[in-house]
Amino acid sequence: MSARVPAAPGRPEPVTLRAATRVWWRIALLSFGGPAGQIAVMHRILVDEQRWIGEQRFLHALNYCMLLPGPEAQQLATYIGWLMHRTRGGIVAGVLFVLPGAAAIMALSWVYVLYGRVGIVAALFDGLKAAVLAVVLQAVARIGARALRSTPARLLAALAFVLIFFLGAPFPLIVLGAGVIGWWSARRGGTAFRPGGHGGSGGAGVADADTLLGEDLPAHARPGWRATLRTTLLWLALWLVPVVALRVALGPDDVFARIATFFATMATVTFGGAYAVLAYVAQQAVDQYGWLAPREMLDGLGLAETTPGPLIMVLQFVGFLAAYRDPGGMAPLLAATLGGLLATWVTFAPCFLWIFLGAPFIERLRGNAAVGGALAAITAAVVGVVLNLALWFALHTLFRATVAVHAGPFRFDAPVLAALDPYALALALAAAVALFRTRAGVIATLLASALGGLALHLAGAMP
Repeated sequence: MSARVPAAPGRPEPVTLRAATRVWWRIALLSFGGPAGQIAVMHRILVDEQRWIGEQRFLHALNYCMLLPGPEAQQLATYIGWLMHRTRGGIVAGVLFVLPGAAAIMALSWVYVLYGRVGIVAALFDGLKAAVLAVVLQAVARIGARALRSTPARLLAALAFVLIFFLGAPFPLIVLGAGVIGWWSARRGGTAFRPGGHGGSGGAGVADADTLLGEDLPAHARPGWRATLRTTLLWLALWLVPVVALRVALGPDDVFARIATFFATMATVTFGGAYAVLAYVAQQAVDQYGWLAPREMLDGLGLAETTPGPLIMVLQFVGFLAAYRDPGGMAPLLAATLGGLLATWVTFAPCFLWIFLGAPFIERLRGNAAVGGALAAITAAVVGVVLNLALWFALHTLFRATVAVHAGPFRFDAPVLAALDPYALALALAAAVALFRTRAGVIATLLASALGGLALHLAGAMP
């Protein structure tokens, strides 16, 4: 069904769902480079080229998606698809945004468990790990430049880093505390936490009135309470019934029940974008559940960085390895495949719930200073969380050994300086120079670093 808008001079013609599907496929296949790159691709195609949605409406939708837990880029695609073609349009846009990355990560996960210990393949992954460290540092710089524009914001980021790295504070608690601080500050008229823009758009841009959607909301954006209740119950069932069924049928200690429960819980508490999600997953999946080693988490992130779609697709890799190592009575690869698909389902299903339930009420948030202050404070805290992720990656990439430090309330890992890997350090520095100084693309940097690891292996410098 095409979006129905009043005719206006210069406004694009209505677009059918079939025609829109081709555009969503194009966006999905071009969505590399993490959330900032993916949002920039959507902005270029949907606002500048297709003129389906205007600049201000695009930013308004983005601000709402940034308030939600989970991958904001995928949720933004779902939001705009829903706005244009109702629920079917949202499902098409959201699923297509995930599909290419899910297929690629699944194929690469098979390669990883079958051939990951082969010298050449391991060398490629070692090179990727070094570049991933530089990519995460770049994310810290980008988010920090947007979020840390006041002294209170910088102090909040520093506090978040200390809490999560040195004290092991739960990520959801940090996010909740930051949101309360920002909301309270804005309610009192403070200006320390102000929502910033996004790298995916800038300037005056395309006016809403000159686009396909125009300025008015379509009829389906004004549902009654019955439609709202029906939507809530349907998507809650699609999301949580498999989780409950697995726990009842297999018991809470079965690996599939644990995967379902963990990632379903994660989907409700991981605010702040993909890198913040990864910080929480690394803290739990590696340290608490022992599903994979720190270096394997880095490998998975390297795979996700080099494939299209949300960076959070690395969670499929985590679920894959968890089930591969505890397959029960199944063949390991079959269990791994099911584990990866299960992690993907319970991670992304709630994203549709958040959009289909909340988007009709998004206009109530327009210009709300308190909500904007909460979002800005959460974003500032996320800088500290992502810095924690970068340091965690650095410890396990650049050093072959770490030592646990326990001093009063402090609990953290410190590097064994004698265990420094000079070749990993050289690759990480080269990747950082490529990203920060020469402005090389993420994909090009990752591939070059992987080839660097291979060259060092062939030269006998790396095992």
